[in-house]
Amino acid sequence: MERKRRAPVAAATIMLCAAVALAATATGCTSRDNTPKLRLEVVATRPHDPGAFTEGLEVDGSVLYESTGLSGHSYIQATDLSSGAELARVDLPAPLFGEGITRVGDLLWQLTYKDGIAIARDPATLTEIRRTRFDGEGWGLCTRGNRVLMSNGGATLTFRDPQTFAVTGTVTLTSHRDARLNELDCAPDGSVYANTWPTDTILRIDPDTGAVLASIDASGLLPRSARTPDTDVLNGIANIPGTDRFLLTGKKWPTSYEVRFVPA
Repeated sequence: MERKRRAPVAAATIMLCAAVALAATATGCTSRDNTPKLRLEVVATRPHDPGAFTEGLEVDGSVLYESTGLSGHSYIQATDLSSGAELARVDLPAPLFGEGITRVGDLLWQLTYKDGIAIARDPATLTEIRRTRFDGEGWGLCTRGNRVLMSNGGATLTFRDPQTFAVTGTVTLTSHRDARLNELDCAPDGSVYANTWPTDTILRIDPDTGAVLASIDASGLLPRSARTPDTDVLNGIANIPGTDRFLLTGKKWPTSYEVRFVPA
């Protein structure tokens, strides 16, 4: 069974964390998390393909890029942000498992999960230009200035050259060391927002220092009435250019949400 396949994993994780927290309380050994807390303010909703196992989401100008996962079912598509009209789509051949994406200059990079392959594509047509190899797993991508940031399911972000995809540095979180950073968004203010698999928490990170600037509780975003047995975890975050809003969705969710992050 593939990673991130079923939401019960998240439930088991949450139950385990709750048990640990209760045990710590009983022994008087709690550790206080002083990370600033934010919450979601929903501004609008958009339809989302309930069959899309979302792994990467990015808005560039008026174009929304989305990469989906699962071997034999992965694809990448570009749609018009306003109308939702499809502009381009490419299916990944099995056994490739699509992951994070990011636009940088004249390239659109797409990760694969355990295949060790990063694919450089034409942003307009999504046509493959070339492939390069990388070590480890691929989870999330975003672009900050002249550097690409990548997550691999741990608490470390890797910096990569935007043309060669070679490693140029790393930064590890100074707190939340157990976080499994997944989909990434490099925001205009210089910070990085990261989904933390398999939870409903989004972390706001300083990529220069690894400091966690805020923790965002996104639980309850998709109501129970909209969930099916196929509905999986929150994943997919993208700033909407020129606004303070972000687009959020999840794996096989029927809805995407335009939200603001506001004080809890």
